[in-house]
Amino acid sequence: MTELERYQQWCERAPLNEAGRAALAAMQNDETERKGCFGAELQFGTAGIRGIMGIGTNRLNDFTVRRTAQGLAAWLTSTELPQRCAIGYDSRHNSRRYAELCAVALAERGVHVYVYHELAPTPMLSFAVRQLGCGCGIVVSASHNAGIYNGIKCYGPDGCQMTDEPAARVFAEIEKIPYFLPAEKSFEDFLAEGGVEFIAPELWERYYETVLGERLATVPSDNLNLLYTPLCGTGNKPVRTVLGRIGVNVAVVPAQEKPDGDFKTCEYPNPETDAALNESYKIARETHPDLILGTDPDCDRVAVAVPVEGGFRKLSGNELGCLLLDYILGTMQKAGTLPADPVAVRSIVSTPMADKIAASYGVKMRRVLTGFKYIGGEILALEQKHEENRFVFGFEESCGYLKGTYARDKDAVVASMLTCDLAAALKREGTNLAEHMDALYSRFGWHEARVLSCELQGPDAMEISAGFMAQMRRELPKAVCGIAVTSVTDYQARVTRDLVHGTEEAVTLPKSNVLVLQLGEKGTVILRPSGTEPKVKIYLTAVDTDRAAAMKLLDDMAAEMSGYLPKNA
Repeated sequence: MTELERYQQWCERAPLNEAGRAALAAMQNDETERKGCFGAELQFGTAGIRGIMGIGTNRLNDFTVRRTAQGLAAWLTSTELPQRCAIGYDSRHNSRRYAELCAVALAERGVHVYVYHELAPTPMLSFAVRQLGCGCGIVVSASHNAGIYNGIKCYGPDGCQMTDEPAARVFAEIEKIPYFLPAEKSFEDFLAEGGVEFIAPELWERYYETVLGERLATVPSDNLNLLYTPLCGTGNKPVRTVLGRIGVNVAVVPAQEKPDGDFKTCEYPNPETDAALNESYKIARETHPDLILGTDPDCDRVAVAVPVEGGFRKLSGNELGCLLLDYILGTMQKAGTLPADPVAVRSIVSTPMADKIAASYGVKMRRVLTGFKYIGGEILALEQKHEENRFVFGFEESCGYLKGTYARDKDAVVASMLTCDLAAALKREGTNLAEHMDALYSRFGWHEARVLSCELQGPDAMEISAGFMAQMRRELPKAVCGIAVTSVTDYQARVTRDLVHGTEEAVTLPKSNVLVLQLGEKGTVILRPSGTEPKVKIYLTAVDTDRAAAMKLLDDMAAEMSGYLPKNA
């Protein structure tokens, strides 16, 4: 179906209110807007669907949300999985509404639905799926995206985001369903009849106790003064509850304490970016906390900044991952609680410095594709062998961390607790996270990292992204900044080519549209399209025993590789 045919179908059939009809009418002579809204259909993948909220097949709205949930329900009822679904949602506009629409679509098919009675972090949904014995789960969230976005993230019975096979089956079901099938009953009707129920408060307490059970410190962290921002999202209640129980003195950024779908004081609430903490910096200049900590709107990712002379040093996701890995392994080794043959996991785009830290404790780092579901998959594989206790830590460079197996997604609550305990311990020793990170660099080498991200525009953005990767495969550079490319790993072809010795080795990970260029011991260049947005990303790592040399190499790599990015951004 063409863009004009989709548009016409909605004009003729969509049961819209006056504002919706006016929005459709305004598109008639606005080709750019019409193509943006109807030029494609939102694609369901392993991360569900995500998009700008608005009218049309390429936008998130009541019809695209309900159709997605109907497809999920059709898939679940065709399986032998438990006919139960848990649903959570964040602070974005329409999140509660979309959660209720999803609940109705599932309840119509006889699926028993559990819904959080108030906004809750993504990891709490993962926890609920497992605790309530559900066949699937839903989180209504667009994670760190700007306020115009929302999304439907779908989870399997293990509490992990859906993997490729079930996601493909759900998408096939979605495609069979018309957009405008009316609901049989209201959310309130299903609630009254018992087909839908709110998740009991006891589950919140069980989650807190489980997170606290992952604690390594044996004394209160009441010497730490923390400035915290939930970035107008879901973290305010659970993060403050857990940190309060371990004694941390928590002050909250007032303008970002309450839920706000507009994110007025933080237009792009992504903890990977320094700008996400700008409001915190304003307050910290007056209050002088020991540490600044922020969680993203669905509270599955966390970032920290350390007050230093002349300002603040925000640690990267890689740096905090290395600090937590070293803290966990070091503390467990000292206490004699490190399991036999322990397992740590990182994504392939995360820093290789973590491998060196793990090796120093006799731990082999497992590497998985980008997406925390692959880390969850490693936990599941261990669980199936009754060896889940071997899992000690998993992380990805985009500020996602997990200790424990109670959830199968990254959890900013447990990561906040561990970070504060480490910061409090370091403060007692007269140092801080930034200085401790530099000590790790001095020991393992300076691994400077940067991500070049190119956001693509227009309805053909995904095609441009695919074209970029195809061109890179055809025209792979033989050197970067004068440093020879020593090997190329193509995760789509599932092969590593050693360019020095002329050999090939099979890749055992699943297929993925990712290219890795190894520059000997000097660094890596990794190219991949985003799985959830029309973006292409280039991940750069430069390695040297000297910090200035590593930074210079990183700058040069960034300048050279920027020239390969698509030009329509």
